Formats: sequence, C-alpha cells, structure tokens
Amino acid sequence: MHTSSYDKRPAVTVPGGTGAAWAGWEAVGAELRAAIERRATGGARVVLAVECSTGLLPEVRERLRAALAPATWIDTVDALRPEAEVQRLCAPWLGGDDPLFGVLAPLTIDAFLDPARVDALRRRAASAASPIVVFGTGATRCCAPDLLVHADLPRWEGQLRQRRGVVSNLGIANAGRPASLQYKRGYFIDWRVTDRVKQQALPHQDYLLDSTREGEPRLVTGDALRRGLDHLAQRPFRFVPLFDPAPWGGQWMRAVCDLPADAANYGWCFDCVPEENSLLLRFGDVTVEIPGLDLVFYRARELLGAGIVERFGAEFPIRFDFLDTMGGGNLSLQVHPIAAYMREHFGHHYTQDESYYLLDAGPGAAVHLGLRDDVDPRAMLDELAAAQRGGPAFAAERHVARWPARRHDHFLIPAGTVHGSGADAMVLEVSATPYIFTFKLWDWGRPGLDGLPRPVNLERGAANIQWDRRASWVRRELIGRVRAIASGDGWREERTGLHELQFIETRRHWFTGTAPHDTAETVHVLNLVQGDEVVVESPDGCFEPFVVHYAETFVVPAAVGRYTVRPHGRAVGTECATLRASVRGT
Repeated sequence: MHTSSYDKRPAVTVPGGTGAAWAGWEAVGAELRAAIERRATGGARVVLAVECSTGLLPEVRERLRAALAPATWIDTVDALRPEAEVQRLCAPWLGGDDPLFGVLAPLTIDAFLDPARVDALRRRAASAASPIVVFGTGATRCCAPDLLVHADLPRWEGQLRQRRGVVSNLGIANAGRPASLQYKRGYFIDWRVTDRVKQQALPHQDYLLDSTREGEPRLVTGDALRRGLDHLAQRPFRFVPLFDPAPWGGQWMRAVCDLPADAANYGWCFDCVPEENSLLLRFGDVTVEIPGLDLVFYRARELLGAGIVERFGAEFPIRFDFLDTMGGGNLSLQVHPIAAYMREHFGHHYTQDESYYLLDAGPGAAVHLGLRDDVDPRAMLDELAAAQRGGPAFAAERHVARWPARRHDHFLIPAGTVHGSGADAMVLEVSATPYIFTFKLWDWGRPGLDGLPRPVNLERGAANIQWDRRASWVRRELIGRVRAIASGDGWREERTGLHELQFIETRRHWFTGTAPHDTAETVHVLNLVQGDEVVVESPDGCFEPFVVHYAETFVVPAAVGRYTVRPHGRAVGTECATLRASVRGT
C-alpha cells in the first residue's frame, strides 16, 4: 500500500489579505460594530442585513444579537409563510413517499415569504430606531440594507448537523427528523433557493461570516473574499476533501490519507465535488472556510471556461471521488439514469455518466460491469425482486459480467450500464456532477450503517437498464480503451476514455521529466495516480509553483492556459502519472 503526504486541509494564502479577517465572536462583533459606526457618521440610520444559509446553529443568532446589541432586531422567521403553507409549496418537488428522490425545484426565497408579513417587516425597519439588524434567510428581501453580511457554511457541515438532529430545513421546524429526508429536502429545494440568494449577494456583500466550526466564527470583508476568489480562478488549487464511512468501506484511505482510527472504515472521499466541498482561504493569520460553490458562482467563466458556462451554466460538471473497498465489501449493483429519464423525472439536464479508475487493487479485485451475454432480463428482474422480498440471495454471477481489476485499469460506465466495484479495490471515480442519482438493484443483503435496510430502487433501475450492454459489448467498448496520443522528452500522453456516449474526456500522462498541459479555455481536474509528489508550474510565471502529493485531486482553472507538471521532492528520478479530466468539445 502506497504512503502519502496527503494534505487534508489545503489552504491558499490570499495576497494582501492581512487585516481583512477576524476570528472569534469578540473580534467579529467588534468589527461589525465598527462598520455600523462608520456608516452612522452624521447621524445616518444604519440597517445591517445578515442573510443566512440553511444549517446555521442557534449560536449565530444568539451571539450576533448579544455582540451587536442593536436598537432594533428583526428576524425573518416572522416573514415566512405558515409551516403548513411551506409544506404544500414543497410537496410537488419531493417525490411523494420516495425516500431519496425528488425534482429540482425552480423556487426562489420569495416563494417562502408571505408578502403581507414582508411588508410589515419593511415598515417596521423603515421607522425603527437605528441601528437595525435584519437577520435570517431572506433578510435582503425584508429591507434595503446599508451593510450586508452573508452567514454561510459548506453543505457538508450542514449535512453533519442534519445527522446530529440539530438543524431544520427552510421554513419548517423539523430538527431531529430522519437525516435522509432532510437531505432530500435540502438537495432538491433548500440549497437551490439559498444558492440563488448567494449568487445575487456575492458581488456586493460587505462581509462573509464563516460559521463552519461551532464557537469559532470567522469574518472576512467582501472585498477580500472576492480578491481571494479572483486569485483562485487564476491558479491551480484543491478543495478540502471529505471522508465518510460506508457499509462496504475499506481501510486504504485510513492508511494513505492518515485518517483517524475512530471510524470502523472509510468508504467515500469527496475530493472534488464543489457542491459538498469547501475551500480554505488564508487572510494573514486567519483562515476562512467557504463553500466551493462560491468560486463557481463568482468566477464561472475564468474557472470553467466560456464553453462550459454556455453549455451547463455556473455549474461544475466534473466530479472526482474515492470509493474504498480495500478490506471491505462489494459496492451495490447499481445503474444510473439515462439522460431522458433524468430530465423527465428529476429536472436535471444531464446525467451521471462515470468511470472507475483503479488507484490500487488487491489480488482478487474485480469490477462488475455490464450483463452476461446470455442474460435473461425477465429472470434477472424476477430474482432481484424475490431477493428484495426476503427470498434467496440474488446470484449476481448468473446475470452480471465480472472483470478482473488491476492497478491503473480504467472501466468506463455510461449511464444505463449495470455496475459496481467489487471488494479489495481502490477506485478513483470520475463522473459527471449529478451525484445522488444511483439506483441500487442489489446490496448483497446487508444493512446500512444505521442497521436498517438500504433503499433499493428496482423499479427505477429496471426502467434504465440498457439490456444490450452485455459482456461482448463491454469488452469492446468499456475496458482497456487506452490509446497513445503524444510524447516528448520524458513524458507520454494516453487517452483512457471516457466512452463516446459520455461528455468527459480523460487523459493519462506518464512522466519522469516535465509534462506539458494546456487548458485550452476549459477547466481541468487531475489526480496524481502514481508518484510521491509533483509540482505544477506556469511556463510564464503566472502563478506560484503548486505542490501536489500522491492521490490528491487538484483543479486547474480554464483561465490558466499553459502549465506543466513534473516530479518533485522524493519523486525526482521516478515515473509519475496523472489522470486528467475535461469536458469534451468545449
């Protein structure tokens, strides 16, 4: 097993950031009071709006109110529609009794606000004693602020709070409800609503309040935040990786990424999923954690490239993550929805095409991919249904093709293809971004980490299985499709996929010297799949050298243009390799 200097908290220093950020409630309160006083020169009335993302803990409201002690405090909870109305508003987008899936909602924050109540709060703010603080989601709809603070946190931290039962969804008091249902509501409704608010606020907000760590707030000026995002959009960077156990999880990441021993296993790592991951920006001696989506929203063209923005909007279309079954078990047999099903049932305009790249593999590692040539669809579905009802275990080997897997193999998985990694594999999953749309067909009869059966989506899965994706087709189209592209002094480039049905292109570079790259005005996502350490450099000196360690995923924005990667440190004199993904045809 490879060892690594894997960095779990990568941070970027923002030039000129000293003095632009504060840590702790005392310092945060002092800066906001000073900002109010500066605006109040000459006796002017001051309205400070604190626009809030969902998932904040009560301490944010309590500590801000105590620190600011405003003459008037207005809470947007008083502007929300009654909870019963909010439930009716959301119901059409939540898929009825489906425990996992809904439809992406086009709702805005205005749909959650009662116009009469908003008018009442506006009148109160207009006549109240100054200074006035308007706090909560939708604050900017309830006042015309002189100062705007955005209280935010990464989605992942919000999900952890859902698991602990300490936060509610937007407009309802449902703390303690099953975290899976809170997550569904968040994914399909809440996060879409608050992201639309964020996109409007980012260009002109006066401060960002980082509430990621309880009791440890961070405040940064809006100008410094935007300078930091501008800086990131012009250089390579890494998102903060997230690790989570799984029913099938393994032990590879614990050793290679130096993870704590308190979890039984680690099955997932999200290393480049901007919807979930955060970014760390260092302003002098204060480090601020922000959602990765802030960069996507604020500098979409510089980060993604004009072609991707035209095609996908301000949405990061490539996802890198790890699936660790080394010393664990099989992933579920599953299938992802085809594009037409995705649009019709979930409101997504593209689907979860993906691939498995083997970072490591045990002697008996294998990948389930496609169906046997002699598969009988009706018999397979009948046996799956019987197994789900508690009958005999599904005999996967009678229906699903199984392929030996070795380190550096790349298996391509277009949507509609039955698949799942086997045990003793370390998978770098390269896929399109709609990342929750997995229809489990068979989960080997095991419970989830909570001891309850994991949801199986046989009806949805059956509607998406492409029955012509059989072993002979898989062997020809999805396995071992490596083709030499170019070479030079100390490097060579290969195309490893993905399939023509998929919009992501992957290239592998092997190098002992300096390997050249060019973003060609589209974002690149790379992982160091072999070698201890490399350095990413600009031939024109446009950014400082950026060091990457084994198994780390990094992003090179479209605006970077030409860059190089070469062995560094202990890796000098050895052969290294990167896997690079980009969007084809942009």
